[in-house]
Parts: sequence; structure tokens; C-alpha cells
Amino acid sequence: MTPAGLATLVVLALLVLFALVVVARTVRIVPQATAQLIERLGRYSRTLDAGLHLLIPFIDKVRANVDLREQVVSFPPQPVITSDNLVVSIDTVIYFQVTDPKSAVYEIYNYIQGIEQLTVTTLRNVIGSLDLEQTLTSRDEINGQLRGVLDEATGKWGIRVNRVELKAIDPPASVQDSMEQQMRAERQRRATILTAEGVKQSQILTAEGEKQSNILRAEGTAQAAILNAQGESRAITQVFEAIHRGNPDQKLLAYQYLQMLPQLARGDSNKLWIIPSELGEALKGIGGVLGTLTPDAGPRRDRSGETAEHPEVFFDEPVLQDPNEALAAARREAAGASAEAEGAAVGPVDPGPMPSRSAGQPDQLGPVDGPGEGSAPELL
Repeated sequence: MTPAGLATLVVLALLVLFALVVVARTVRIVPQATAQLIERLGRYSRTLDAGLHLLIPFIDKVRANVDLREQVVSFPPQPVITSDNLVVSIDTVIYFQVTDPKSAVYEIYNYIQGIEQLTVTTLRNVIGSLDLEQTLTSRDEINGQLRGVLDEATGKWGIRVNRVELKAIDPPASVQDSMEQQMRAERQRRATILTAEGVKQSQILTAEGEKQSNILRAEGTAQAAILNAQGESRAITQVFEAIHRGNPDQKLLAYQYLQMLPQLARGDSNKLWIIPSELGEALKGIGGVLGTLTPDAGPRRDRSGETAEHPEVFFDEPVLQDPNEALAAARREAAGASAEAEGAAVGPVDPGPMPSRSAGQPDQLGPVDGPGEGSAPELL
């Protein structure tokens, strides 16, 4: 190849390369949600939106490529002092969006750094007027104040702050330990109160149950005692009637006294015997009976004066009451006694003054029997 042909190839290659550069500088394709700022000879010319655009090569130049989507920026923890002089570490998250690409490029050098510094200073001003308790419980209020201040300050930068969130608020380790102890003590206090209330309710219910049980047991005991007393009364009455119908004589009474003597002498500590005065009369009766019992003795007479063919004593069979009727009568009497006891519990009746006894007057408790039948036992 001749030198002239080689030079022609070089020129053609340069022309193709120049053409490619011109086309690249002339045709500009802008993606969606993106804006490009064009400067013509160093001066702002226009803002290119999404789509195909033609530029003047070597005259128009792309100054900046701005993302119009909402952006999220997380700033590192910042130490902030509260009103009660405690240092807390706060992480902040900012949600913002560029609304004016020209202002975002030409009004501030780096709008992300500017938002960060503005957030730190505003956060310190807001937290400085709150104590630790308010800082931990007033996140929504702090977020609202930060958003208002940042939105107002970044408006001239062509940026709209949508949300501000406090990601973490970390008090000092000593304060965290104190807070944990306080919360633990509060939970223990609540648990103790609940336990005490449960024990109180349990004791109240137990006392109520014991009260009802004691009342029912007392009512049962009272009714049983009344029924036992009535049964014993009926038994004594029937025995008493049977004895009187049998018409016992002196020999039977003397025999009963002799049977009771071993029981009186029972026990090692008995130094004194109390023998009724009727024992002597009974022994005299035994002697008289033994003296009068001869083959020629006449027939025995009863209390009515009539003679008996045989010396045996005949007892009439006692008439017993039906147990069901006796139990029903006892229950009615027990109910009446319970009603009287309740009436007495409502209001005690004043028995009045006791009758005075002047000197020389006998007691009003009852007549004093003489030394005959029914007198007090004698001491031997």
C-alpha cells in the first residue's frame, strides 16, 4: 500500500470516530424517574425528562443526573443530651424525594449531607427540651417536629421530606440497668399485690365455708342433743312409771342399795364414804322382813290393801311411742328452740332486778326438807 492510500485510511477512520462521538453527544436517552440538567457553554440551559433528546455536540453538556424516586437514608447514631443531662444515642432514618432537580443541584453542594447535618442539629434541639422519660415515650411527637423543620429547611433545595423515623434510642448502660431494676420491681410489686388479693379472696371464701360448716354442725349438734334429751326423758319417764306400777317393796330397795356399795368403795383414793341415810332404814326393813318371814306368815298385801296370792311383783308393759312420731315431735321442738334462740340473739330481755332477801328470811329457791325421806346424805 502506498503512503497516499494509508493516509486516506487514517483520515477515514478519524472521520468515522468523529462521527460516532458527535452522534453520542447529540443523542441523549433519559431513563424513567430520572432528570438530567443540561448546561450550554457552562450555563444552565434546560432539564431533560424521560425520553429521547438531541443536544448540540460540544456545546451542550450534561451537568448532573438526578434520581426522582423517593430515597431512604439512614444516618449513624448521634449522641444527644436530654434535659436531665443524660446522653442518649439516636439512630435516624429519613425518607425524602427530589421535586426540583435544578434547585437540588444548584442550591446546595450535597443535599444528602445537608439533610444529615440538619437532622442532627434539629434532633439535638428537640431532645434537649425533653427528659429521658419523654424521649422514650414521645417518638411520634419527635418525628413530627423533625419532619416539620426538615421539610421547611429543604424546601428551597427542591427536596420534600416525607417521613422521619427514630430507629433506636439507646440510653447509657447504667441507666438501662436502673430501668430494668425499676421495671422488675414494678412487676414484682404487681405480682405481690395479685398474690395478696388471691390469698385474701381464698381466706374469705374459706372463712365463709367454715362459718357455714360450723353453723350447720352446731344446728346438727343442737338437734341431736334435743333428740337425746327427749329420748332420755321418755326413757326415765317410762322407767319411773314402770317402777311405780311394779310397786317395789323394802327388800328390792335394800337389794339395790347393797349392789351400789361396791361402786362407792371402788378406787384407791377414796378415804371417805358417803352413805345415804335411807340405807339404815333399808337394812332395818331387811331385818324386819327376815324376822317376819316364818312358815306361819300371812299373805302379802299391796298398797291398795288387797291381798296377793303370790309374793311376785307384776309389771305392766310400758306403752312406747312410735319412733317416727317421736322424731317428728323432736324436730318440731328443735325448730321451736332454734326460733327462740334466734329471737333471744336479736335482743336480750332485761331480767329486771333480783329480789332482795332481808335478814331472817328463808331462800326462795325451794322448801327445805327435813331429815326424813329425800333428805341430804349423811357422812359416815
